[in-house]
Amino acid sequence: MSRTVLIVDDDPHIRELLAFALAKAGMATQEAGDGEEGLAGVLSGRPDLVILDINMPRMDGLEVCRRLRASGAEVPVLFLSSRDDEIDRILGLELGADDYVVKPFSPREVVARVGAILKRAGPKPATAAAVRALARGLLHLDAEGWHVQWDGRDVGLTAKEFQLLQILAATPSKVFSRDEIIDRLHGPGFAITDRTIDSHIRHIRQKFVAVGAEDVIETRAGIGYRIGPCAGRAA
Repeated sequence: MSRTVLIVDDDPHIRELLAFALAKAGMATQEAGDGEEGLAGVLSGRPDLVILDINMPRMDGLEVCRRLRASGAEVPVLFLSSRDDEIDRILGLELGADDYVVKPFSPREVVARVGAILKRAGPKPATAAAVRALARGLLHLDAEGWHVQWDGRDVGLTAKEFQLLQILAATPSKVFSRDEIIDRLHGPGFAITDRTIDSHIRHIRQKFVAVGAEDVIETRAGIGYRIGPCAGRAA
């Protein structure tokens, strides 16, 4: 089945260039010329991935991504950035983007990155370990349904937050370094900073504190993180 990519950029030449390259790779494309049109296109058209330019009129790419995540949309996002120093801004805001490419770019590179993201986001072979629910104390993770509960109450996590928590819960005795978590989430060699992981952890903790959970994730100073006892008390 062909995967659909929504290209959101105010430059028609870039949209045409990427649409041509993606079509050659066997992907269907949709286009939007500004942020508002792109946001509507994601919510109505349900593409498999969004290529999202940062600097656009009416609504920039960062705001589009922020609103997508606030709406619960988990569609993968590949940012197009016009300057290297914008990358720190993207990562610092922690909007849930999956990758980025700096302009000017090679269409072949963009297609390769899109393919890698879709491969990571696609369905994985079913195994007993992958499909069974993980439970620890009051924490329950449904790996098939991407569903999290704490003491019977639903906890809304983003896809990355769910995956990170699942990594920790699957091996409760292990303390994971930030580099190990990055490798598990994105694959070896993916260029993000340690503070990206710290931000994910902070957001996860905030969401669990809201339902009375204060011991979901433990910090081991100078090492990394591991799953907590999940008994409902502060660690």
